[in-house]
Amino acid sequence: MAYVERQHIEISPGTCGGKPRIAGHRVRVQDVVIWTEQGRSAEEIVAHIPSIKIADVYAALAFYHDHREQIDADIREEINVAVRLKSETRSSTLDRLRGGDADTDLLSS
Repeated sequence: MAYVERQHIEISPGTCGGKPRIAGHRVRVQDVVIWTEQGRSAEEIVAHIPSIKIADVYAALAFYHDHREQIDADIREEINVAVRLKSETRSSTLDRLRGGDADTDLLSS
């Protein structure tokens, strides 16, 4: 009997920022990790993204456990970027609102 191994995880520099992802999809390993940490089961993930298979989800989790430090660092980096962008966007919006334009000077009323 012939054994055929399917590559579940791939890393492509031009796709998903070069982060490990489910082969043929834009679903990153770190996305699967976050979803499972939020309490989603492999079945729920596949129900939400039916183009992937249960084996893909488990392969992503296995890859995570083999590369935990790097994936955790990637997740922390993404969270830090999101927090920084949220802060900058909020600050920029407040600056514009405080700018004195009669149509946007909502804070002075």
